[in-house]
Amino acid sequence: MMDEAGLARRLWIKFKDDSVFALYTPFFVGLASATLDSHTFRHFVAQDLHFLKAFAQAYELAEDCADDDDDKAGIRALRKRVLQRLQLHDKLIRDWGIEVPDEGVSNDAATKYTDFLLATASGKVEGGRVPGKIATPFEKTKLAAYTLAAVAPFMRLYAYISNKIQGILDPDDNSHIYKRWIDSFSSKDFEATALQNEEMLDKLSVSLTGEELEILEKLYHQAMKLEVDFIINSGLPIPHKDVVPLSRVHDFTDCHLTILCDFDLACTTFDSSAILAEIAIRTVPKAETYGSETQLVRLSSADLKSTWDILSTQYTEEFEQCVETILTSEKVEGFHYEDLCSALEQLAEFERQANERVVQSGVLKGLNLDDIKRAGQALILQDGCRSFFQKIVKYENLKSDVHVLSYCWCSDLIVSAFSSGDLNALSVHSNELAYDESVTTGEIIKKLESPMEKLQAFTGILKGPCRSSEDEHKQLTVYIGGSVGDFLCLLQADIGIVIGSSSCLRRLGDHFGVSFVPLFSGLVKRQRQLAADEEGSSQWKPLSGTLYTVSSWAEIHAFILVDYIQDIKDDREEERSTA
Repeated sequence: MMDEAGLARRLWIKFKDDSVFALYTPFFVGLASATLDSHTFRHFVAQDLHFLKAFAQAYELAEDCADDDDDKAGIRALRKRVLQRLQLHDKLIRDWGIEVPDEGVSNDAATKYTDFLLATASGKVEGGRVPGKIATPFEKTKLAAYTLAAVAPFMRLYAYISNKIQGILDPDDNSHIYKRWIDSFSSKDFEATALQNEEMLDKLSVSLTGEELEILEKLYHQAMKLEVDFIINSGLPIPHKDVVPLSRVHDFTDCHLTILCDFDLACTTFDSSAILAEIAIRTVPKAETYGSETQLVRLSSADLKSTWDILSTQYTEEFEQCVETILTSEKVEGFHYEDLCSALEQLAEFERQANERVVQSGVLKGLNLDDIKRAGQALILQDGCRSFFQKIVKYENLKSDVHVLSYCWCSDLIVSAFSSGDLNALSVHSNELAYDESVTTGEIIKKLESPMEKLQAFTGILKGPCRSSEDEHKQLTVYIGGSVGDFLCLLQADIGIVIGSSSCLRRLGDHFGVSFVPLFSGLVKRQRQLAADEEGSSQWKPLSGTLYTVSSWAEIHAFILVDYIQDIKDDREEERSTA
């Protein structure tokens, strides 16, 4: 494995989300399901020749730039591996059981990458000095580092994707038409090549300045984006034949996409109650200026923090006890939605009592609306969350609306969190704090306190005041959440996506027959069913008993939208600037 402290490892982690947009393409979903058209695959592997030739040429230039004999030998060994694979290219393809394709010409997306790689190896680096006859050994060495940075994401991306696919295949099934290709790129030998390149990159970059490391990072990311672009263009989505991306393969000309999402720990990295607690503790002196005579105002910050801690601990302990009580009932065979609904009634009463304790404690009294709004605007959402919603609300040719459903005590906090980035179009459904002018009274205007009340809000949104019963059948619903409170909405949506790792949600789901399937694995299965023309395989349906799990918003984005190259290039920087 790569050294976690190494530069190559840090760059891969930083830009790993980009790899998701390659994994969730029609090409790799088709390849993993063994349904990819053989002509498309042959064209794809034909491009390997152009990549391998470019790598060999780039390594040759990098070796010439290296100053240290050991570095030269290391780069020469990398070039030797590439040349060996180049010589064996046709044999490898025959071993994979595939007809050898004509070399042909490089396609546009492949050419963009190879041109970029060779330009980098030749010294044409934006923001970097081009080595000439008088270039110092150090200046030439940094060019070798830049070159390896342009190669590294290509190899790491293929190793990552092939291993992800390998992980969902039956190891004893040798009938998969593309198994040899998957085995080749998930092999120890290919991993060794990728690792060798990364270790050399780490070594060559040790002496680089901060400015030069910034240039190297940009080169790495640009190489990643160009390779993802090549993969995306290797197999464009075909309606009724592919399952991704949803916005392209589903017919939305006469259908509405409704996306609903939880807030706490689905969009955020912290629970909103902790944020409100921080505001209360931090602004105790400010609350005193409003002239209130309540005991709360006279409490010190330490005492107020102690009150919050007691409430929080009590909530956690009683919630876990409530879940354990539900789990003592007899485990059912198969999916039992009605039994789950009955069980969650116990949680509903618990949530109501917990909220009442908060109101009675007075801890929410004296918060200023401006402080709440500022906290919301400064709230850091999970990586990719804001950019996904920005793309959804702006996406052309897609009739959609977005709703946030949350137990959060304060809708103003949620609205403020989404106030930047043209996200005013999001509709927020949550509890509210009561105000006397602009200062909270300590009361909660309770609207959503239980899974059942969330489901009622969910159903009300789908029906809508102006929608007919016919319109209800012309919409596709996606619910994104990760808490027990989201359970019923997740199951009632056409597509329920679980983000996060709530152990209580998983345990309750297992008890009542709910299946949790990684989204990519589920899509591969659906692609297989669609290719087999299984009845209803192209339709997403509620109450299937299956929920799809993801580890990042990038997976949700890649599944639903297809805007990687056009719109996602600067998302990470944009999110940091607007957070």
